[in-house]
Amino acid sequence: MSTQQTTLIRPDLAFISHWVREGAHVLDVGCGDGAMLRYLEQAKRCTGYGIEIADDKVLESARRGINVIQHDMEQGLGLFGDNSFDTVLCLSSLQMMQQVEALLREIVRVGHEAIVSFPNFAYWPHRVALLKGRMPVSRSLPYQWYDTPNVRCATIYDFQELAEECGLEVLECVALADGAPVHFLPNLRGSLAVFRLRKKSRAAA
Repeated sequence: MSTQQTTLIRPDLAFISHWVREGAHVLDVGCGDGAMLRYLEQAKRCTGYGIEIADDKVLESARRGINVIQHDMEQGLGLFGDNSFDTVLCLSSLQMMQQVEALLREIVRVGHEAIVSFPNFAYWPHRVALLKGRMPVSRSLPYQWYDTPNVRCATIYDFQELAEECGLEVLECVALADGAPVHFLPNLRGSLAVFRLRKKSRAAA
């Protein structure tokens, strides 16, 4: 699949990629089918690895030519030393983890910067569904309550608070709807939250 085709199917990839510098060394945590890492390799000449636990996704990533490591993210990222990567990606995976805070700290340990995205539970259609007494199902939360892999639900404000508690600096925060940034009432109108983070310097802390 070409970069243009990938952008049409996943417009969020094109937006997120502009936060990754040309030629960066990247770790994609929970890389899924490897689409994002492949996009970065083709569009921005990046190098790196993907981490995934699901057998079928590992196979898909390998078929795309991605350097993929089968590993349970709940066990941390001890495979890698401090600051091993320019950027660590964790896209729509963090909400599936039991130990969110621990993984978040690991992500910023092994990377100079991190980009984290997750479905924004405060998105207005989700609020409407809850007002109707139903669990929300949407493009960003496509699962029924009984078969969802998501074990955490968060809003933009929730994650900002967690980042602060973990001693992280939020460099940028954007809410996306259909891959485009939402500037007016982002916590209400954005379906996907995207954060660019790094460890706070001691001076800033």
